Amino acid sequence: MTKSIATDGSVNTSAGRVAHPGLALAVIVCCQLMMVLDGTIVNIALPKIQAAMTLSTGNLSWVVNAYTLTFGGLLLLGGRAGDILGRRRVLVAGVLLFTVAAAIGGMAPTAGWLIAARAVMGVGAAIAAPTALGLIATTFAEGPARVRALTVFAVVSASSMALGLIVGGALVTLSWRWVMWINVPIGLAVAILAPLVLPESPRSSGRFDAVGALLSAIGPVLLVYGFIAASSQGWLAPVTLGSFSAAIVLLGAFLLVESRAEQPIMPLSLFANRDRAGAYAIRLLLTAAMSGYMFFVPLFMQDVLGVGPLATGLGFLPSTIILVTATRLTGRVMARTGRKPMLVAGAVITAAGMLWLCTISRESSYVSAILAPMVLTGLGAGLLFVALTFVVLAEVPAEQSGAASGALQSMQQFGGSLGVAVQVTVFAAAGQGLAGLDKLDGLVTGIRGAFVAGTVFSIVLLVIAVTVVRGQPAGAAGSRN
Repeated sequence: MTKSIATDGSVNTSAGRVAHPGLALAVIVCCQLMMVLDGTIVNIALPKIQAAMTLSTGNLSWVVNAYTLTFGGLLLLGGRAGDILGRRRVLVAGVLLFTVAAAIGGMAPTAGWLIAARAVMGVGAAIAAPTALGLIATTFAEGPARVRALTVFAVVSASSMALGLIVGGALVTLSWRWVMWINVPIGLAVAILAPLVLPESPRSSGRFDAVGALLSAIGPVLLVYGFIAASSQGWLAPVTLGSFSAAIVLLGAFLLVESRAEQPIMPLSLFANRDRAGAYAIRLLLTAAMSGYMFFVPLFMQDVLGVGPLATGLGFLPSTIILVTATRLTGRVMARTGRKPMLVAGAVITAAGMLWLCTISRESSYVSAILAPMVLTGLGAGLLFVALTFVVLAEVPAEQSGAASGALQSMQQFGGSLGVAVQVTVFAAAGQGLAGLDKLDGLVTGIRGAFVAGTVFSIVLLVIAVTVVRGQPAGAAGSRN
């Protein structure tokens, strides 16, 4: 591994000199697979967890949100830690914390224990995930090698959300606890192999923005809690208004602190690039829409259609195949069309799929109301994920690559938490009037209302793709802007 002096005087490791690049990429993507997959793998087990621990739908959402909120809230700190301490070292530490918490979560005797373990898993994921993407820049030289690595990484990121539902369906047939324990062997393998096959990134001088990290973690938690409180206690309840007010204050304080910090945890300059800012917003809204349907489709299939967990997981297989195929082909197509056509096409197809889901009824079948919409959303997401990754990483200084990738994944996790919270709130409001007359009618009406909220997210991201992100010459998709 050779070193060179960059234009700013810092020492950079020349990428692409690893002894086993294929194995190095496998370790990076396995880490990403584990972190992203765990955001959805529990979804298929939610009915089992709800029955075992007698949780309301609102409280049940915390099994998902405890992970995604700590994951998203601390991703910026994880990205900064990788830049300062070395990305490989930080990745191993995060993976080990994640793995231990998963083992403990699988033994949870109560809902509180399980939710706490999920929160700690989110902390481990936040430490490891941004360094995984940053290590691609350290390991693979700019050009075809890095484009291929980024494409594989995007395929894994995009497919992991749906793949988690399939894997979860298989594991729940044994016990819901296996959706936790499956992480243990994978995590141990990544932690052992990473020091052997991955180069360590050069450390950058600096210090941690502790205040910014704290504000970026607590603000989103309070915002999501406000929506969950609204679903159970009403929009004008003191706890709801208090949560929203505190969230606004803390998020505003976060922006103020970051604008004045010498070494911010999230450099606001990342958002000065119009295309990158639009890509961040699209990623947030995309995962907000998709997380809601991944939360409610398993409930609909198991509680309304009477399908078992394994069959429910396999029901997501067509969508996953389409998503992976689209993700693999998008990089080649972008080389001829540029990124914006991919973003707009993906946004239109995703919105169409979400709108179709709004037609579900008590008489719906999997084929008539679930299969086709899921295929459309899978196709749309596959087009979007790769294009968004390239847009975000274009023209990012080497010393900010960890922060940029951390911000991208933070948008994904916060979008997932926000999407579930908003759609659970709409679910409760839409189904409340019918719940007393017929529980099943109330459930279906509530789920349909949640899908309407998800459709709104997808329409907004379409508007951003059309109006904010600028066009790009064909042939430049894999290069810097």
